[in-house]
Amino acid sequence: MTEAIPRSFFGDRGQKQTTMNTITANKVKMDQIFSESDVIPVTWVSIKGEDAPVDFAVGSLVKIVGTTKGRGFQGVVKRHGFAGGPKTHGQKNRHRAPGSLGPTAPQRVIPGRRMGGRMGGDRQTLRDIKIVDWKQEERLLALNGSLPGRRGSKITIFVQ
Repeated sequence: MTEAIPRSFFGDRGQKQTTMNTITANKVKMDQIFSESDVIPVTWVSIKGEDAPVDFAVGSLVKIVGTTKGRGFQGVVKRHGFAGGPKTHGQKNRHRAPGSLGPTAPQRVIPGRRMGGRMGGDRQTLRDIKIVDWKQEERLLALNGSLPGRRGSKITIFVQ
């Protein structure tokens, strides 16, 4: 006879490992913090609302979710890094063109073909961002590196 495999053998798949606190903030500016040995690029964010924790642990890691800068309609050279066409050998108005769109046999453009289009304005998640400084009275938080979006744009901070 075969026995049923206990559910604990596979673990609790449906439950999350940890719960994270969500904090809403606005980007203020990019800055640099000078130490004896190196220069640390930081982004200052202003914590909104009173739901934020009283104290952030400097050196702890957080997860950031934000929206990248919108670039508008861009061609294939800027959007996908295409090389473009040659400048000489009888070429005219083909310097930044995408080139061939595929074979003639299907008589259509294959789905997934990289073309010009809207660029940016996407949701971006950054993990393991280090907290460099926390000014509690001003409610300003310094995070290591750059964050998605423009100055004043809304970001979400997930703290464990």
